Amino acid sequence: MQIETKTCQNCEKNFVIKQDDFSFYKKIRVPPPTFCPECRLIRRMMFRNERNLYKRENSASKTGEKVLSMYSPDSPYIVYDKEYWWSDKWDPLSYGREYDFNKPFFEQFEELLKSVPLPALQNMNSVNSQYSNYTDNNKNCYLVFGSGFNENVRYSNRIHYIKDSQDLIVSSHNELCYDLSDCHECFNLISSENCISCLNSYFLYGCKNCHDCFGCSNLINKSHCFFNRQLSREEYLEKIKSLDLSSSSNFLTLKSKYEKEIRNKTIRRFANITQCKNCTGHNINKSKECLDCFDIVEDAENSRYTIHSLRVKDNYDVYGNYRTELFYEGMDNDVGMNNLGTITVYSSNNCSYCFTCQASSNLFGCIGLRGKEYCILNKQYSKEDFFEMKSKIIKQMNEKPYHGKQGRIYGYGEFFPAEISPWSYNETIAQEYFPLTKAEALKQGYQWKEREERNYQIDIKTEDIPNDIKEVKDDIIGKVIECEHKGTCNEQCTEAFKIIPDELKFYQRMNLPIPHLCPNCRHYNRLKQRNPLKLWHRQCMKEGCANEFETSYAPDRPEVVYCERCYQKEVY
Repeated sequence: MQIETKTCQNCEKNFVIKQDDFSFYKKIRVPPPTFCPECRLIRRMMFRNERNLYKRENSASKTGEKVLSMYSPDSPYIVYDKEYWWSDKWDPLSYGREYDFNKPFFEQFEELLKSVPLPALQNMNSVNSQYSNYTDNNKNCYLVFGSGFNENVRYSNRIHYIKDSQDLIVSSHNELCYDLSDCHECFNLISSENCISCLNSYFLYGCKNCHDCFGCSNLINKSHCFFNRQLSREEYLEKIKSLDLSSSSNFLTLKSKYEKEIRNKTIRRFANITQCKNCTGHNINKSKECLDCFDIVEDAENSRYTIHSLRVKDNYDVYGNYRTELFYEGMDNDVGMNNLGTITVYSSNNCSYCFTCQASSNLFGCIGLRGKEYCILNKQYSKEDFFEMKSKIIKQMNEKPYHGKQGRIYGYGEFFPAEISPWSYNETIAQEYFPLTKAEALKQGYQWKEREERNYQIDIKTEDIPNDIKEVKDDIIGKVIECEHKGTCNEQCTEAFKIIPDELKFYQRMNLPIPHLCPNCRHYNRLKQRNPLKLWHRQCMKEGCANEFETSYAPDRPEVVYCERCYQKEVY
């Protein structure tokens, strides 16, 4: 078997390229990568700003009107509102330019990126959900990101088919739920993780087909359990009634008790891999031959380093892909085949290094094109001239690669250099999964956006937030409430937040207290509950078991981690 150990030109750590990897690179005609898998992932993540929204001038307007945008007002990009950008009132081909063989490709792409109008948000086919990004087919949603087909949902990420819920991450087909991570097909479930088909419950971890349970873990087909102790129906209902969960102090005390006594001590399955064949990673469902993959909804095949994707085949190093085949180094692509280095490219084939293009084929280095083919840097070519030029450009990229500010070298096959990203490091999801300080980011040559001076006039200090939802009056709507972190954390704290009408109705309906943290801090708390996008080789911690596996639980973590066999024996 052909195996090659290489040194990452970014972090200078060694990484291994195996025979199957070489076969894939040969199939798509690119050289092997020069960045390690983690550095490649971080580089891609720097091209996705989900949650930082700004009011800025709408470049399509002549009246100076503002538009909500993922591009900050001080960035050098031309931004159109969604409706105008998708209209026929402008022509992306008019920004086309001749390729200059005296300049590196990525330098020319950056110049084009600063001239072609960009959509303010990636928010498709949604109703009353304007405060959302990288979303589609949502209704009445607020601050929902990377999600689709949801209704009446707030403050959530990477969710699908959710209704009347709030504060969720990586969840689907839930209703009337609050503060969930990795939960599916649940109803009236509160502050829980890794649960399937559970209802009318609080504080669960790793439970399946349970109802009316409180503070439990690793239960299957159970009901009326309290801190993993079986009660009668009458005993359970009386117990829950006495807890007074509408009180913030009671709610947080019980949640802390559950975390200390149950959650933190529960046995963990080495990986959530279900109905799969030859897969490694975490949260993978109904897939085969997928290695180092995470959050695969279902039906992935022959893929590696693939994250948050669905129905993909032969994908390497992609994030947020749907129904794609033979994709390499991509972010948020839907429906297509044989694409390299594409970002938000939908229903397109045979595209390389393209940004925000749709329904196109045979593009190279294009931005904003729709229904086009045989274009380079947004300039139209004949079929014959296109392929001739493409070959020449690839040859130039290999012979005269782009040299980044930190000495990094980018030839053909490498993703876009981090320094040409439209966003600073701490605006992107890279900061969520691989957090850096300002000093660390600048040392690595990344951009950094300074915190805005907010100077809010606080109406309600943290300590003055009503303790019980029954004490909350309607006049709290629109009041500026101080976040408990007060901007002192490294979690993009907004220092303050407001309660919107639908949100208050939700708390009242669910009998839940008003939160003490802003939406950003709550989001980061949910992220901390999830495992990192990284694997370690470990041995089962069950005494007497010698099974080994790849797991996203680091060796220095306190959790007890079992292999599949031992976990099944323990739980079932």
